[in-house]
This record gives sequence, structure tokens and C-alpha cells, in this order.
Amino acid sequence: MRFGRIAVFCAAPVLAGTLAAPAFAQNPYDGNWQVTIVTKSGSCEPTASSMLTVAGGKITAPGANVSGTIGSGGLVKVSINGAYANGQLSGNAGSGKWNGASAGIPCSGRWEASRQ
Repeated sequence: MRFGRIAVFCAAPVLAGTLAAPAFAQNPYDGNWQVTIVTKSGSCEPTASSMLTVAGGKITAPGANVSGTIGSGGLVKVSINGAYANGQLSGNAGSGKWNGASAGIPCSGRWEASRQ
């Protein structure tokens, strides 16, 4: 998996882009988030950044297959193409860990997010 794809899922955490539709329940972490991914082990790219959106507690990214949620307490759980991230948001910032693979070789690291 390319590191760019890992960046999209984190961010989770954690994330940018669109406004929540009225049908979505309001979540204190809804909004646009800038997420930075740092690889600590494995052959994935060393760092990457991505803008993600949280709407109704669900994490999305334009053009990406992202599946994730942020609970009302800020708990982040996200997956994309076999890579996973979890962590915690508090106020306008958050961080956590991720793991995935690049060319079948495991990668892992940390992510940080800030509300835009």
C-alpha cells in the first residue's frame, strides 16, 4: 500500500472538505482536519499530509475509500485498504497510531491532526 493511501485514512483521523448534511447528527469533532502521518518502522514514505472531513462523526476524504468514525468522546477508529489507525481527538487537535503495509512489508507510525 502506498503511504499516500495511509495518509488519507488517518486522518482519521483524522478530517477536510464538505459541510455536514442536516440529516447527520452533530458531533463535536465535525469539520475539516489536517492530518500528518509519520512512519516509524517499515518501508512506507517517511511523512505525508492530507485533509479529511468529519461529518456526523464519520470520516471521509474525496476520492478515497475511507471508513472511520469519531465518537463524541473523540475516540478515532479508521481503516483504508487494509491499513488501520486509532487515536484520540481533544478540542482542535489529536494524535494516535497507524499500521499498514507497503509492497507487503509492514509499516507503522504515528499521526497528528489539527482542526482547520
